Amino acid sequence: MTVKFDKRVTGIDISGIRKAFEGAGPGAINLGLGQPDFDTPEHIKAEAVKAIEEGFTGYTSNMGIPELREALARKFKSENGLDYTPAQIMVTSGASEALHIALEALCGKGDEVLVPDPGFVSYSALTTIADAKPVPVPLGENLRYDPETLKEFINDRTKAIVLNSPSNPTGAVQAPDEIKAIVEIALDKGVTVISDEVYEHFIYEGVHDSPARYGDNVITVNAASKTYAMTGWRLGYLAAGLDYIDQMLKVHQNVQACACSISQRAALAAITGPQNCVTLMRDEFKRRRDYLVGELHAMGVECITPRGAFYAFPYVGDEQAKVAELLKKGVITTPGTAFGANGKGFIRLCYATSMPNLQKAVGIMKTVL
Repeated sequence: MTVKFDKRVTGIDISGIRKAFEGAGPGAINLGLGQPDFDTPEHIKAEAVKAIEEGFTGYTSNMGIPELREALARKFKSENGLDYTPAQIMVTSGASEALHIALEALCGKGDEVLVPDPGFVSYSALTTIADAKPVPVPLGENLRYDPETLKEFINDRTKAIVLNSPSNPTGAVQAPDEIKAIVEIALDKGVTVISDEVYEHFIYEGVHDSPARYGDNVITVNAASKTYAMTGWRLGYLAAGLDYIDQMLKVHQNVQACACSISQRAALAAITGPQNCVTLMRDEFKRRRDYLVGELHAMGVECITPRGAFYAFPYVGDEQAKVAELLKKGVITTPGTAFGANGKGFIRLCYATSMPNLQKAVGIMKTVL
């Protein structure tokens, strides 16, 4: 029997990040997967154990437990200056599901979504799965969206703009005036901004500015994954106006029903508990960034200093050959073209690994780069 699969799936490839990670041999140093090497803080794990012992293992409400959404509303107010109510907040299975249901609710055949190029691999893939067309927007020399360039790509078919600051894979942080301009352009054109803010707490220079401060046409996406070293817990959330929530809830109900009950209790402990764990991780990531970028510059490798997240995006020339050679020598990296055509010549290095691993990887990179 010959099975004919839909072009929305056959037309996309598996993640270039995962391809490099899963093709590595044992003992390889992982600079490919964007995952903090820190363990989830103890008070968060303790709350998850407590939830299990209490039998909190059934379905929750589709939107998420009320206590968590109330805590997130307070977080948005105090940290982002946003007046979301609990009714405007939905808990999801990671930021990935939040992005998926936002695009599914907004898009259909013939629609277009503007995505950064280079940008995170899922943006284009999820747009294609939603039966819409991803439109790559080249970044400026500073690896950020230029509002005037972005404006040139908007037409009558444009439904959304995906904005990611701090950025994966570049580590770039959009300036507040750029973010305000992007939201105003989108408002004028009747376009929704999907703001991926999962790295908001890892900024070393500059400030984090949430686009929803400037307009009601924004869906804010975030997660506990990076902030609290909870990648495997799969706990994300989104916030938007009720008109958006009503439609995204329909998709969420049918594809997921609700986020994991235990992870929700853990996230509640994370958000309401001590935040020194986040500060410690940020300070350590900055130390690693300074070391890695300093070593790259000493090698003569061109690399814009990342101002946020935990990725460096150096220019190396033939990125496929460099990635293959580094992999052969035991260092996992990701080719820039995994993030779009404009990533050609670059590689992504994730410095969310231990300093000894980073130092060992740099020693190997000196023989290749």
